Amino acid sequence: MKRFIAPTLLALLIAGCGSTPDGPEQAGAPVESRGGNVATVTANGIDGRNLPAVLTDPKSILSKRSVYFDYDKYEVKAEYKDLVTAHAKFLVDNRQFKMLIQGNTDERGSREYNLALGQKRADAIKKMLTLLGAREEQVESVSLGEEKPKNEGQNEAAWAENRRGDMLYSGEF
Repeated sequence: MKRFIAPTLLALLIAGCGSTPDGPEQAGAPVESRGGNVATVTANGIDGRNLPAVLTDPKSILSKRSVYFDYDKYEVKAEYKDLVTAHAKFLVDNRQFKMLIQGNTDERGSREYNLALGQKRADAIKKMLTLLGAREEQVESVSLGEEKPKNEGQNEAAWAENRRGDMLYSGEF
């Protein structure tokens, strides 16, 4: 009789592990759909992400969203001050919009160093925006460090593209 108890218990254990979820709370976490964020301008001047056309029109300065930095630096260069000023004016005139600034670095340096440098770059853009009138609660700054390169290359030209702060509006992040 003892010979049959162990195999029976093992069979019951295996059968119990193979059950399917019964209720919605056991169905697992929902999966977010990540479809393409393709902008489509409509007749009312709003694109598919509910952004005004001025933010996506290639002829508008506001369609440019990246501020590039020198190696190991986090000061906004003079050539990008007009760009940041234009975005600040947009945020002042459109208080309902929020912006996320993602600070990025090239791959050189430790992970910790690059996260800190990316944060300083994002904070430098945020500080400029708020000094120009954007509200503190409209702008958030985060660091991605070296984790989101624009160019995967291993040369100075590639690294220069990766040393940046990207400005994203609600609906783009």
